[in-house]
Amino acid sequence: MSETLKKTDVLRIAIAQLNPTVGDVVGNLAKARAARSEAATQGADLLLLTELFISGYPPEDLVLKPAFLRACLSAVEQLAAETADGGPGVIVGFPRQGEKGRHNSVAILDGGKILGFRDKIDLPNYGEFDEKRVFVEGEMPGPVNFRGVRIGVPICEEIWNDAGVCETLAETGAEILLVPNGSPFYRNKVDVRHQVVLRQVIETGLPLIFANQIGGQDELVFDGASFAFNGDRSLAFQMSQFEETLSVTTWKRTADGWRCDEGPMSRIPEKEEADYRACVLGFRDYVNKNGFKSVVLGLSGGIDSAICAAIAVDALGEERVRTVMLPYRYTSKESFADAEACAQALGCHYDIVPIADPVEGFLSSLSEMFEGTESGITEENLQSRARGTILMAISNKFGSMVVTTGNKSEMSVGYATLYGDMNGGFNPIKDLYKMQVYALSAWRNANVPPGALGPSGKVIPANILSKAPSAELRPNQTDQDSLPPYPMLDDILECLVEKEMAVEDIVARGHDIATVHRIEHLLYLAEYKRRQSAPGVKITQKNFGRDRRYPITNRFRDR
Repeated sequence: MSETLKKTDVLRIAIAQLNPTVGDVVGNLAKARAARSEAATQGADLLLLTELFISGYPPEDLVLKPAFLRACLSAVEQLAAETADGGPGVIVGFPRQGEKGRHNSVAILDGGKILGFRDKIDLPNYGEFDEKRVFVEGEMPGPVNFRGVRIGVPICEEIWNDAGVCETLAETGAEILLVPNGSPFYRNKVDVRHQVVLRQVIETGLPLIFANQIGGQDELVFDGASFAFNGDRSLAFQMSQFEETLSVTTWKRTADGWRCDEGPMSRIPEKEEADYRACVLGFRDYVNKNGFKSVVLGLSGGIDSAICAAIAVDALGEERVRTVMLPYRYTSKESFADAEACAQALGCHYDIVPIADPVEGFLSSLSEMFEGTESGITEENLQSRARGTILMAISNKFGSMVVTTGNKSEMSVGYATLYGDMNGGFNPIKDLYKMQVYALSAWRNANVPPGALGPSGKVIPANILSKAPSAELRPNQTDQDSLPPYPMLDDILECLVEKEMAVEDIVARGHDIATVHRIEHLLYLAEYKRRQSAPGVKITQKNFGRDRRYPITNRFRDR
């Protein structure tokens, strides 16, 4: 048997789930080089990078710039030239200008040259994806001969639907499928991916490697969790979730095809841990990739601001987090104590800035115009807007990004004040309903996630978890004065937002029809507020923004 044939009986494939930055072509190329160097040190034959790695994913309208496309191609050509050293070949994604238009492409690099391109055929155009807007479809591919092994390279969406790409690759002689992905996180997504891959493995009989990127990009979080299945449907390896890493896997040719002989088997976090770590990763990358030195948030003594403070400290470290209590006459002694205890537990900076003077100033300025009217929501909102203005002033003075802290339940029904508590650059809990906020807070008190920079122990005081939530904008106020109990509200909202259920079907779950009608009305009414809200981490299958694009002007009601 020749040496060449012996070599192709064993293939060592390095899977790099890395954290590229959109638009940072030079930095992403440096990451690819470093990964290839590490893969070479570990004896890999081939390095598999993720979808559109050179540009960062998703690049959106950046790919409309010819200069950007040229920069990406130049980076790929440089990387290809470096493979002349006899080290690992590389599979890398990038946006490519072709004869018929722009493509979401993969380049296969080895021996100092580009062996070939693969242009994505199935361009997703739903939810957070908008690829048909900027890319054109490629042509049906065949396998690439890499050092004597016929490799099929479907790109992300092509394994999710019945595009026929995997079947075509199998029919044209592919021996193993290597899939670069940009698959964003949502709850229980790892199980969904496993089922998607298993379907393709069953249909083709081929082993399939699913390589996924990691990191935050605006609202999206990419969670890694790369894996593979053997041709016999057994899990070949499982890489970690929410961690940037490179793993070298060993594949051997057998009588039944290629099989993974060596690879990691990492634990996948349970739901509260996964949600919390997604919030931390998305928040950290938004702050760091956009160049903010620090963050500031109002710490009210309530559950929402407390968990946002915990996420911020876990993501950035206590020295980069400033918290501010902004009391008014309705702020309770309990809230003072809870906010201070939370800041002390987290070890972050804590200030008290009373808002009585600015609120009274606004009321004085408006007294003549408001004379003869009843005091109510307008005056309450002035408190929130005074707080928002003060936080923005602190942001301007010290260069700290304001963290806004409203949960999905509040954002759904408009229980938030424009230019007040909605002020801010990013919201780590924007896609968490209120009861999920409680669940994650309890989880964080009992656990410290891997990589967290915050302390162990109960970082959210027990009283914050047990007391009735309140905006404290009037005497003895609680959220439930104007909203249904949160377990009920969250269920109705999930039915309306995530599941798009009819009112009659929601009522059949045991809800009062008048309450459902009211919540549906509030949901539609608050669309104009959500359009002006800060971005936030996507956790559920349908977040506000990319996934749910309802008109602001909308008279439909399900009656």
